[in-house]
Amino acid sequence: LGKPAAADLKLGLATGPVLFACRQFPEMNAMIMRRFSKPGDVERARKYVLQSDGVQQTTYLAQRYCHEATREIRKLRPSPEREALIQLTEMVLVRDK
Repeated sequence: LGKPAAADLKLGLATGPVLFACRQFPEMNAMIMRRFSKPGDVERARKYVLQSDGVQQTTYLAQRYCHEATREIRKLRPSPEREALIQLTEMVLVRDK
């Protein structure tokens, strides 16, 4: 979340949106296995991600885990450290870079 489009693809990484998109576009499996190394792989994979609900599913998953983490952190004794951990989980969801 919050990263430039296709940055991970250019590095050969299959992140959440790509893996979720792969469910709808199984032809992405081959691109993932070769780490998007063939000409056109990155742009084609990016297109599939945009046509899928991969970004939305990844956002939902991130929100779910962040809420769960916050719920567990709130069980700790109140302290500046506890509040910092809660802020950190919230920052993951709204980061720009």
